[in-house]
Amino acid sequence: MKSTLAPGIRLITSFSRDSWYRGFILLLTFLFYTAYHLSRKPISIVKSELHRNCSTVIRPADLNITNNVTWCDWPPFDQDNYQTLFGVLDNSFLVAYAIGMFFSGIFGERLPLRYYLSFGMLMSGLFTCLFGLGFYWNIHSLGYYAFIQVMNGLMQTTGWPAVVACVGNWFGKGKRGFIMGVWNSHTSVGNILGSLIAGVFVSSAWGMSFIVPGLIIASTGILCFFFLVEKPEDVNCSPPQHHNDQENGETEPLLHSSSNADRTINGAISTEPQEIVEEHTEAISFCAALSIPGVVEFSLCLLFAKLVSYTFLYWLPLYISNVAHFDPKQAGDMSTLFDVGGILGGVMAGLVSDYTGGRATTCCVMLVAAAPMLFLYNSIGQRSLGTTIGMLLVCGGLVNGPYALITTAVSADLGTHESLRGNSRALSTVTAIIDGTGSIVSVQACVQGSSGMVWTSPPSQRVQGNLKNSHNQTKHTQRREKCWN
Repeated sequence: MKSTLAPGIRLITSFSRDSWYRGFILLLTFLFYTAYHLSRKPISIVKSELHRNCSTVIRPADLNITNNVTWCDWPPFDQDNYQTLFGVLDNSFLVAYAIGMFFSGIFGERLPLRYYLSFGMLMSGLFTCLFGLGFYWNIHSLGYYAFIQVMNGLMQTTGWPAVVACVGNWFGKGKRGFIMGVWNSHTSVGNILGSLIAGVFVSSAWGMSFIVPGLIIASTGILCFFFLVEKPEDVNCSPPQHHNDQENGETEPLLHSSSNADRTINGAISTEPQEIVEEHTEAISFCAALSIPGVVEFSLCLLFAKLVSYTFLYWLPLYISNVAHFDPKQAGDMSTLFDVGGILGGVMAGLVSDYTGGRATTCCVMLVAAAPMLFLYNSIGQRSLGTTIGMLLVCGGLVNGPYALITTAVSADLGTHESLRGNSRALSTVTAIIDGTGSIVSVQACVQGSSGMVWTSPPSQRVQGNLKNSHNQTKHTQRREKCWN
């Protein structure tokens, strides 16, 4: 009796070679940017350890200091201006990140993505570890930690434009919203893992809260060097179709453009279409990227959405610790619920935008709904554990859903816009413009938090006007969307 083919092998062979490669690249880039965000998160967890309420901490028996209410704090964050000093650290990172992002996209279009990403992750790992080593080297200089934050911010800019460009090279527009909505959960997964890893060490040796994530992102940099494939053509896979030329509104993309289809009929390759492809391989300029319909509008929309997201990213654990009176580890664990909601919101935003074909409409509705939810969280969020969990999940979904959609599917759509006429070397620059614009205003979140506004009014009262402006902006974007969706 002849045995049938094993079920596992039948499953493997049911997928094409192209599908396996696309799945592999999706997983690989997911791991890469998970590591990027994982290495950014520890600072928000460690803040509550660098400056604590020492009256609630048991003083060691061998400690001879008397009447010192800051004996358990880490200088220079043991003074009354500790919030301002924390703001300096956050702003050092964010200003460097915002400025560097615009240049990062330009470099990403002109350098091999595999080398660029590997270098960025290795250097990010180095500077993340150096911040943690300040604990073991007993460094109490604000300048040292601020310099590390600046360098880390510059190195972190290598990640987003490169991974979006790589995924955009492999996936067409048809299911891009859902695929990138699921894929973009790496941001929230990285934040969750970063919070949990940092929380393990924060109360005993906070330096390890940075060193372990630093080693993780450096390891993924090595993985990137050995396994990343930038384009389908590099391994003889079929390139995706980035535009839908059909008039009937179908969303499923073709495998090839008309020029590519002519080249592949009967296996014959003509020389004339090949020349057309070569004419559009030059990387796009910064000004040309700005002229793509929708780039400016979605950049401004992200500018407001990212303000809210980064306020929670950097200040939510400390806010929970002060308002709900949780210890640093509990506050860090509780803050991960915001990111869990962000995962669900990103997937939902991608599904809805794929089904309706309206990216701007989806962002507009979710951002407008987020405003009253943030006010509600301010009012009832701390009444019980159940309301805290529920409100963090809802707010996370409504805030990070549009953020995820704009920085992934929308950026990829614009980077492969039909006005580029086949030039695929715009993904990194367009992504950098959109994300860099959003990063500029994220500095405001840290300035307001460091000035004490976090304790008097949570993000709802500080971003309501921003959400209204974003609502008006996305309505304008919706009108322009009709020209190219």
